[in-house]
Amino acid sequence: MNILVTGGLGYIGSHTCVKLIESGYTPIIIDNLYNSKKSVLKRIEKITGHLPQFYYGDIRDKAYVDSIFKKHSISAVIHFAGLKAVGESVTKPLEYYEVNIYGSICLAQVMRDNKVNNIIFSSSATVYGEDNTPPFIESMPTGKTTNPYGTSKLMVEQIYTDFYQANPQLSICLLRYFNPVGAHPSGLMGEDPQGIPNNLMPYITQVAIGKRECLSIYGNDYPTRDGTGVRDYLHIEDLAQGHVDALKKMNDSGVHIYNLGTGIGNSVLEVIDSFSRACGAPINYKIVARRAGDIAECFADVKKAKLELNWHAKHTLDQMTSDSWHWQVKNPNGYPDE
Repeated sequence: MNILVTGGLGYIGSHTCVKLIESGYTPIIIDNLYNSKKSVLKRIEKITGHLPQFYYGDIRDKAYVDSIFKKHSISAVIHFAGLKAVGESVTKPLEYYEVNIYGSICLAQVMRDNKVNNIIFSSSATVYGEDNTPPFIESMPTGKTTNPYGTSKLMVEQIYTDFYQANPQLSICLLRYFNPVGAHPSGLMGEDPQGIPNNLMPYITQVAIGKRECLSIYGNDYPTRDGTGVRDYLHIEDLAQGHVDALKKMNDSGVHIYNLGTGIGNSVLEVIDSFSRACGAPINYKIVARRAGDIAECFADVKKAKLELNWHAKHTLDQMTSDSWHWQVKNPNGYPDE
């Protein structure tokens, strides 16, 4: 069964492709390599014994995407492709809206034209906005997002919901991620941001290995147990498995919404402490001003995914930091260029 995976060489997409292959699916990857590298393909092959079909291209190029649908019998789409840095979205809102929203519309139009009815969308917990109190539940109202990245995810959710209302044969799964971290336990695959990392874990790993001098903690005056921001960190292996489990909803028409998280919040300082134990050395950090668009706490209620998908997170925070460190040590410069 062929699954089109947009952004399939990125951090989440590549780990999901491994899980898809291990579960008997055939991923067909399209990626423009904006924040990924082609060498990831060989890592997927080394882990699974299967080299996925790869197309270099952009989902905004509808003619090119349509040609992929014409070449393969696609059963479902898993849509990862998009820009994803909260802070960057504040300074580059137009780019985020164009890539994330227009790209998602183009993809849906090609799906419609090729009569492909199943899509899993990579959404985000940021859609819950600033008015809801964690733990966040799927039935909560969304809106009042605090940054353009979150707003773009919220708008795509609405667009895809409207798409379903006009085409009730569709099965649309909106997966609201919390904070993916960690790496494949082999150390062959992990998070490899291009340039300065925008997320906490890869920045910590680069400080730990000596590539960067110091980690900046954005604020220690939040109303949390130690003053630093609290997030629901989720092992990438658990998140990837969530997409495979969500394929159970294929051909079950409707809009299906699930949180993917652990249901537990950890502060920035707690993550640093866990990583220090993993690498056997303290992490150099400093406290700086809060970052635009950040909220104090964000963690999930995960009962619905457990009930309907039989999915739950299995990895602990210490496993997340240990696997991140293993990846960084084995790949100090990330994936090789190709």
